[in-house]
Amino acid sequence: MAAPSRTSWKGFLKLSLISVPVKAFTANDTSGEVHLNQLHKDCNARVKYVKVCPEHGELKSEGIVSGYEHQKDAYVVVDPDELDKLRTKTDRAVSIDGFIPNDAVDGMYFAGKAHYLLPDGIAGSRPYALLRDGMVQNKVCAIAQVVMTGREQLVLLRPHGKLLVMTGLHYPARVKQAKDFESEVEDIAFKPEEVALTNTLIAASKLPDFQLGKYQDQYVTKLKKLIELKVAGQEVVQAPDHEEPKILNLMDALKKSVAEAQARLAGVPAAPEADAKLAPSTGKKKGARKVEG
Repeated sequence: MAAPSRTSWKGFLKLSLISVPVKAFTANDTSGEVHLNQLHKDCNARVKYVKVCPEHGELKSEGIVSGYEHQKDAYVVVDPDELDKLRTKTDRAVSIDGFIPNDAVDGMYFAGKAHYLLPDGIAGSRPYALLRDGMVQNKVCAIAQVVMTGREQLVLLRPHGKLLVMTGLHYPARVKQAKDFESEVEDIAFKPEEVALTNTLIAASKLPDFQLGKYQDQYVTKLKKLIELKVAGQEVVQAPDHEEPKILNLMDALKKSVAEAQARLAGVPAAPEADAKLAPSTGKKKGARKVEG
C-alpha cells in the first residue's frame, strides 16, 4: 500500500554533520473513533460555543489572539510568528542528541503520539537506511528534539522494520515521580507459600503467542452498538453482573487462580457466558442487552 500523500511534517534528520531530508506521517489512526456532540437535555438541540468579548460582543476567529496575563488584568499578546523568529534553522530539524540502549526510557514518559519517519527523496534514502541499520546492529534508539505543531518536542527515534518511528516523550518535569506516592504502599513480608503460588500463577498465565492485534477497543465497539440500538428504537437494559466467586483469604484465591490458569493452559474451555437478549422499546422488557463499559 502506498504511503498517504499528506505528510504531517517535513524537515531534516540531523546527526552531527549528517543531514537527511525526511517526512513524517502520523502513526496514530483515529478514523475509527466515534465522536459525540453535546446536546440540550430538554430538546436535543446541539450546543453552540460562542466566543464573546465583554466589551464588543461575539467575535470571529480572525479577531482572536493569544496572550499571557503577566499581572492582574494585564496581558501581553504572544504571536506564534514572533515565537518562530526565536528559532534557528536547526530547530526545524529532528536533531539527534545521542544514542541510548533500547530500554533506557521508561514507558511512562511516552506521550502517545507517534510518527513514521521516511526519507524525503532519493538523496536521503542511503543515509537514512545506513542510520537505521546501524541502530539495529547496535541495539540502540536515539533521543532527539524537534519543533512540531508550533512547539519544541522531545522524541525517541527507534528502528521499526524498514522505517524509523518517532515517538513523542513527556519532559521529566511534566511527569509526577513515583517516589511521591511510594509512602502509600505498605512494606509487607510474604509467606513462602504465597510467593511460590504467585510464581506458579505467573508462569501458568504467560502468553505463549502474544499478538497485540487481537486486542480491540471495546469502548468504540459497544458505543457503536449502543448507537445502533438507539437509532432502531430499542431499549438498552442493564446487563446482569457475573457472580464473583467468594474467596475467604488470599491463599484460597491464589490456589483457585492457579487451578484456573493451568486449566486454560491445558486447553480446557471456559464456561460460556449467557447470551443477552434485546428488549423492545414498546413495552415489556424481555431481557438484557449486554452493553458493558
